[in-house]
Amino acid sequence: MSNRPASIAVLGAGFAGLSTIRALRKRDPGAEITLVAPRAELHYLPGIIWIPSGLRKREDLVIALDGFLRRQGVRFHAAEVTGLADGGRTVQTTAGGLANDALVIATGGRFIKKLPGIEHAITPCEGIAAAERIRDRLRDLQGGTIAVGFAGNPNEPSAMRGGPMFEFLFVIDQQLRREGRRDRFELVFFNPSKEPGNRLGPKAVKFLLAEMARRGIRTHLGHKMQRFEADKVVTEGGEFSADLILFMPGMTGNAWFDATELPRSAGGLIQADAHCRVPGFDKVYVAGDSGSFPGPDWMPKQAHMADLQAAAAAANLLGDLAGKRSSDTFQVELMCIVDAIDQGTLVWRTPQRNLLLPSTRLFHWAKRGFEWKYLRQYR
Repeated sequence: MSNRPASIAVLGAGFAGLSTIRALRKRDPGAEITLVAPRAELHYLPGIIWIPSGLRKREDLVIALDGFLRRQGVRFHAAEVTGLADGGRTVQTTAGGLANDALVIATGGRFIKKLPGIEHAITPCEGIAAAERIRDRLRDLQGGTIAVGFAGNPNEPSAMRGGPMFEFLFVIDQQLRREGRRDRFELVFFNPSKEPGNRLGPKAVKFLLAEMARRGIRTHLGHKMQRFEADKVVTEGGEFSADLILFMPGMTGNAWFDATELPRSAGGLIQADAHCRVPGFDKVYVAGDSGSFPGPDWMPKQAHMADLQAAAAAANLLGDLAGKRSSDTFQVELMCIVDAIDQGTLVWRTPQRNLLLPSTRLFHWAKRGFEWKYLRQYR
């Protein structure tokens, strides 16, 4: 170790993985860093809410990382991860094994697809292709019922993505109004909770439900999901017809985790401590959606949280490599702008505060400005 740079493997080219690389390189210009991912691309998923309206296209949201990796002096290992060996010191991939002195797991999560008939629903956050399907279906529909909903992982309260579904709901409503077609559609929001969005805070729940009422969006709340059919949503509290179903299930860990001895939470994510270390594994860290972290049950699975965890993981990794056990942690903070094409609502939550600022055009443009600034560092 003393005669060569430390070899660090970062798994995943999403928010957590790329933020880890930036934090590592800022602190250690000489570290040998290798990124492992199927493609050297960042898919900026927060922007997919604007694909159905045409405000964004695929090419706006897929960022080639060749230039970023070259500037950062990072090697790229094009492969899918299949497992770990030697206590994490070897990453097993579809392109062979990769040795490392320290490892950061940031491969995200996967959606739980166990609900019967879920193939009849589109899961937006699966990626850009899903948003394009929504765009095309909306274009072809002449009228009918559009159902939008989400659920969670009962064993992992934080493993859900509700925010984007509120955005798709309001964006579609506004888009149909712009097109002069809103009167031909019924929009229905469904959720097993009676207080959807409660992870955003009590103020947000009241705002979201009031906004749905103002927009004439019907709600079907407080009933456990049973199944989907090609033209129907079925819950324990009744069923309703739907011509287009958008549904975000809860999240769990990647399938490749099952091929390892990594400690897992009840919800299937990698167990982590407050410093992003994986207990029982030397110099193995986790950041972003892959991890189950100590903290409040409203801790979000979002890019901002992944960035904060990545910074802590990078600091502790370099400290551990240097033999100086560090204890950096991360602030638990939920920050989002719930957008509706031409206006947005700011929601901010920490353990101490919960703030909601009403819809304005300013927040819509702030969200677009943040996207430009965030992506600029990778272009």
